[in-house]
Amino acid sequence: MKEKTIDYILRATWQGVARMYNEEATKYDATMATGFALLSLDREDGTPSTTLAPKMGMEATSLTRTLKSMEDRGLIVRQKNPNDGRGVLIYLTEAGKEKRELSRNTVLKFNEVIRKHIPADKLQQFIEVAETINELIQDKRIFNTSQLNEASQTKK
Repeated sequence: MKEKTIDYILRATWQGVARMYNEEATKYDATMATGFALLSLDREDGTPSTTLAPKMGMEATSLTRTLKSMEDRGLIVRQKNPNDGRGVLIYLTEAGKEKRELSRNTVLKFNEVIRKHIPADKLQQFIEVAETINELIQDKRIFNTSQLNEASQTKK
């Protein structure tokens, strides 16, 4: 590619971050998905299983495999929701809390190093740009025909 596109830069960066986190996670017999799930679970009060996938931006089927693996490894337990008999709450075990702390420290270290190498104003611009891209996607303003026609009219 002669000129890098925005989606290429985003994809390559995320793949690099994911690879880095997975390499670090393997030192603790874990995966990035496990670490992310641990960080998304409430430390004490449990988390409804139905809110976890959207919270993590994952598909329910992918999350189900991750949760099954976490349960098999003794990191979480599932219990019926006392307020909703149909629902399930996911709780961290003591082992899960320990792994959660490792995940938390890993994320904090990543952020610390990035903040040391990127000035605050540039990081703020990056965050704003990423938020705008996400809003455009969520509002379906990228491939919406009326938006495309508007954009082409504006350029004329």
